Amino acid sequence: MSTYMLDIEKDIALPVTAAEALPSMSQQEELEVRARTIKLISDLQGKPIEPDETDKNVARELAEKMLKHKENIDFSNYRNETLAYLAGMISTYDQMLVNDLADYKLYVINKLVEQSANPDPKYALPAIKALGEVDGVDAFKKRSEVTFQQKSVEEVEKSLLEKLNKLEKLAQIGLKRGAIDVKTVNVDTRTH
Repeated sequence: MSTYMLDIEKDIALPVTAAEALPSMSQQEELEVRARTIKLISDLQGKPIEPDETDKNVARELAEKMLKHKENIDFSNYRNETLAYLAGMISTYDQMLVNDLADYKLYVINKLVEQSANPDPKYALPAIKALGEVDGVDAFKKRSEVTFQQKSVEEVEKSLLEKLNKLEKLAQIGLKRGAIDVKTVNVDTRTH
């Protein structure tokens, strides 16, 4: 049987607690991690998480502290049922907030549409400009288009020769006027 010796680096301090080894997290991130862990353990053991009224009341108080007062909470002092209920409340609150923000955007757009109908251009024009900048409308976005055409070598040569002939004619007109000095050189365009 072979023995394996691990190469252990010296002078590297180990964390005193498991919490020290974790990356820094916001209160909400820590709550999400704890709630997922509680749910996983509950599923593995086959025991449902059933918060009682006391757990629910404590969770409501914690939610108010977290959301309104921005207090830092030490979650290790609370029961798993309380934390699971709190995580559900926070998740629901976040979804409601997203819906509220969508409602606010709709409200602002409706007010801009209303204001754009104002007979006074001093109020109507800024509203119209703001509407044009709304994501999805994009009336004032600058766009550029690039068209790519594939041509055969023969078509490209023909096009270049036509342009060279036009330039040669322009050069000859310029010579007659004494404007530029151009030498005409015949080039063999046949491929070898």
